Amino acid sequence: MNIIKILIADAVHVIHQNFIWVIVASYLIASILPEFGLWIRHVTLGSIDILGGKLNFSMSLIMLAALLFNAGLGVRTAELNDLFSRPAMVAGGVMGNVLTPLLYIGSVSFLMKFWHNPDEVQQILVGLALVASMPIAGASTAWSQNANGNLALSLGLVLLTTFLSPLLTPLVLHAVGFVTTGDYSDDLHELASGNVVSFLGIWVILPSFLGIVCRRLIDEDCYARLKTELKLLNYIVLVLLNYSNASLTLPQAISQPDLDFLLLILVVVTLLCLAAFATGHLLANYFQADRGNRVALMFGLGMNNNGTGLVLASMALVDHPQVMLPIIFYNLVQHLVASIIDHKLFACPDE
Repeated sequence: MNIIKILIADAVHVIHQNFIWVIVASYLIASILPEFGLWIRHVTLGSIDILGGKLNFSMSLIMLAALLFNAGLGVRTAELNDLFSRPAMVAGGVMGNVLTPLLYIGSVSFLMKFWHNPDEVQQILVGLALVASMPIAGASTAWSQNANGNLALSLGLVLLTTFLSPLLTPLVLHAVGFVTTGDYSDDLHELASGNVVSFLGIWVILPSFLGIVCRRLIDEDCYARLKTELKLLNYIVLVLLNYSNASLTLPQAISQPDLDFLLLILVVVTLLCLAAFATGHLLANYFQADRGNRVALMFGLGMNNNGTGLVLASMALVDHPQVMLPIIFYNLVQHLVASIIDHKLFACPDE
């Protein structure tokens, strides 16, 4: 048993140190061997009738719920005790997380109106809308913790944007719907007015809340004993979810590459990611934050829960699968930018 635990701990350490390359590998495999990923997307483990509708338990949704339950399970509520001592900083972080991408998307829609393929512009804008409308990623807490950031502020931003997502997500989707055109605009408004709130409530907020409740109920020693195994499970589920969602669009993008479109997506999402991290830095300057709060703000605003965005896009926008490409690219870019910022700015704590 000890040998197994050592092997699991070693595997978790290796994956953690090379996580960006693990994600890259999952996308490469999805491009070449998408069959298993497509099979995962079509697996349903049953359904129930609820509130006059049918709730399907697809494998993708169950994996998403597992990720968010595990994230909630990792929250030590004692670490949040001092969070409300700085409400202005928390509110500023939430507003920055919403307003920065909205202003950026508005600028992109204006600057790209003369791009030679208007349909590609709309696909990028819708993809950016789904990135912008998602809560702050739980992975931001890991980056913040590794850089000796304020974990209470980091967790607070994740939880607050998650629990506010039924309000903020439709707001962002409607806002971007006004700068998109045609069927893309209709899809965003329909998504914002339709099932997105129930989707977030059932598959995002509920599992996160249940994870937090379970953490309060279980013994700390018990959680400590299972922590490494839970991390490994989390990595496996995250990689499978990314691989499965990427299987829908990457094979065509690789087999019939539109190089200028792919390059445009890379440039646009990279600039958005840099703008989000820069907003965290500017907020830290405005609030005269110490190093720990600066770390939490930068990683929080720079990283969004793109797993949720990919699942939502794959379900609600099946007629426009290309909108998933900006989300896939952003998922890669945000981890790459986070690793660079961690190395360049926060490698050594302030003396």
